[in-house]
Amino acid sequence: ATLLAAGLDDHPGVHVLEPLGYIDFIAAVRGAAAVVTDSGGLQEETTILGVPCLTVRPNTERPITITHGTNRLVTFEDLVPQTRKALDTEHATARKPPLWDGHAGERIADVIRHWKKAK
Repeated sequence: ATLLAAGLDDHPGVHVLEPLGYIDFIAAVRGAAAVVTDSGGLQEETTILGVPCLTVRPNTERPITITHGTNRLVTFEDLVPQTRKALDTEHATARKPPLWDGHAGERIADVIRHWKKAK
């Protein structure tokens, strides 16, 4: 209701959804032109999926999403113009941030192996 009151529903590219299960949710995010959120986890998911994210918060625990250019912190007052800008601008960042390659488990296993050998 808050997003509707802000006037975001008058853009043809905006779809306000009810809560979804995880698989439907990720499918919706993957197909989105942009996402508006206050969720830290969603900032990471949009980054890995290459979808522009607008986070309605003054800060983030995921600063790499800001420096990587897939996420922008916005105020509620600036939300509508920033959302329209994200919808009207082609999103150029399709590459993943460093180390977001799906191989964290392998790197952790290597660290544990080296640690065990050192004991």
